Amino acid sequence: MASLKDIRVRIDSTKNTQQITKAMKLVSAAKLRRAQNQIVNMRPYATTLIKVIADIATTNRVSHPLMEPPTETKKVLLVVLTSDRGLCGAFNSNINKFADAYFNAHKKSLEKLDFLFIGRRANDYFARRGVGPIDTIFKLDKDISYALASKVAERLMKDYLDGQYDEIRLIYNEFKSAISQEVVSERLLPIDVSNNTFTGAEAKTAFSADMIYEPSPEKIIDQLLVKAFSVQVYRCMSESVAAEHGARMSAMESATNNAKEMISKLTLTYNKLRQEKITTELTEIVSGAESLK
Repeated sequence: MASLKDIRVRIDSTKNTQQITKAMKLVSAAKLRRAQNQIVNMRPYATTLIKVIADIATTNRVSHPLMEPPTETKKVLLVVLTSDRGLCGAFNSNINKFADAYFNAHKKSLEKLDFLFIGRRANDYFARRGVGPIDTIFKLDKDISYALASKVAERLMKDYLDGQYDEIRLIYNEFKSAISQEVVSERLLPIDVSNNTFTGAEAKTAFSADMIYEPSPEKIIDQLLVKAFSVQVYRCMSESVAAEHGARMSAMESATNNAKEMISKLTLTYNKLRQEKITTELTEIVSGAESLK
């Protein structure tokens, strides 16, 4: 049985851990508010931009290499978006397991299946399984910016247009709420323009087939597609960062509550042992006094 000193040391250590987890929860909560406001403001813009492209492409029958689906999908690039740090519950493990399941299910049917990791956790997970990426990008939570997203988007577009891949998919955690994230596998390229404002029984649009464009619809589509793809990559990165802060805040809150329960149990055990020790000492003193009579 542990001594009173050992229990006191454990209580002090647990209290220190509780202070750390509580501080990490407050930091994540502050970061989450900023990230949540950013992603909420970005979603309508990203969605509307794709619909504008889809409307122009539909009314003018404009085609573009980034929008044309391949006749056969044989070469796929998986972009796996995780975090660099842990202590965020099942945030990383859910993504890694999903990507691993996709890899095992499709590696035999595809000629080429490569990985691009954004975040250290995915790189470490697949390194233990002998799977190497074409590249790994670190420090997303610190260096996230539209410039970084544009750089990644340009690389992905170049690889796709060069014919290295028939499809590029991004696996990431989509932010739902502070306590909820959902693993999403989204096709980045080719860009899906089927979701336009002409579809559905209640379709409404401001576009007309007789509208005159300046410059030409082809030039507008070419410029908007590059912009839209960079925005989509940036949106997915922002979704992942917001989901990471939410997951870490929830994990640290649970850790703080668990530490509180452990401190209560250890304190109760400490008081019981101390009472037993005092009772034993009193019994010895009384016994000694009785023996001297």
